[in-house]
Amino acid sequence: MGLYAEIEPYEQGMLDVGDGNSVYWETCGNPRGKPALVLHGGPGSGSSPYFRRFFDPDVYRIVLLDQRGCGRSTPHASVYGTDMSVNTTAHVMADLEVLRRHLGIGRWLVWGVSWGSVLGLRYAQTHPGVVSELVLTGVATGSAPEVALLTRGLGKIFPEAFERFLGELPAGERDGDLAAAYNRLLESPDRTVRERAARAWTDWETATIPAPPGSVERFEDPVFRMAFARTVTHYFGNDHFMGEGNDEGVVLRDAPALKDVPGTLVQGGLDFGNLLGIVWRLHHAWPGSELVVVDEVGHNAGAPDIVEALVAATDKYARRR
Repeated sequence: MGLYAEIEPYEQGMLDVGDGNSVYWETCGNPRGKPALVLHGGPGSGSSPYFRRFFDPDVYRIVLLDQRGCGRSTPHASVYGTDMSVNTTAHVMADLEVLRRHLGIGRWLVWGVSWGSVLGLRYAQTHPGVVSELVLTGVATGSAPEVALLTRGLGKIFPEAFERFLGELPAGERDGDLAAAYNRLLESPDRTVRERAARAWTDWETATIPAPPGSVERFEDPVFRMAFARTVTHYFGNDHFMGEGNDEGVVLRDAPALKDVPGTLVQGGLDFGNLLGIVWRLHHAWPGSELVVVDEVGHNAGAPDIVEALVAATDKYARRR
């Protein structure tokens, strides 16, 4: 069971969501089909035509958007001076509600990858009755321990890359919150400092998260690289804007709130996020969830066995009207 055929949007536009921001959105598939929302990763990666293919286009009304500051949305996070204070988890969830009402949708399945899984989980927890099902891969919950693992903990596994990663920071910044320290560099008025920091951050990500060539190549685009690094460090350095209690994990804490939302978690067995047992703990705290672990695969939504499991999940939920 592979991906569905490539399709094009039948409708698209820019939606004013306030704070001077407009987000790009598109719909494809069946205009009268079961609504499904796609949440991309990053934060700051932007949507991809590839994600349309995880859904049967005869059955689903597939909605994609570029979250604030990335892709085709404006203003772009790559532009120095773009106000990042209005780019938070709460702002983006509010944007989803503006889009849902704009499209006249009551409830929708939410499909999320990586950061998109964090956003999808929190959206379902804080907007009861809006999410019909969840299909998530590269699963994370945005907790402080997860950020610490990805920024400092993996340094024990990739010591050479970690030495280069630390080396870009001023000596006095190397013992604290590394994401926040990098975000300060990415907000520097000095363009050279910003560009060096964006390159160093994406080099670290490339070294620690094995990914398909296309995913690595995007970091060669200086506009994408800057927006991605700036947005990720903005979220990582601020506890994903989850509020108090995120040291232990707000999403995990509130997992019982998902008891009425069926969900499928598809996770690569070699995803480094598994080192904290987050996915296993989420599955056991979330009544009605299904966990599918794919052996010998890391943080990669494009791996054939991951694709098969994700398509099987959307096909299953397509029958659930």
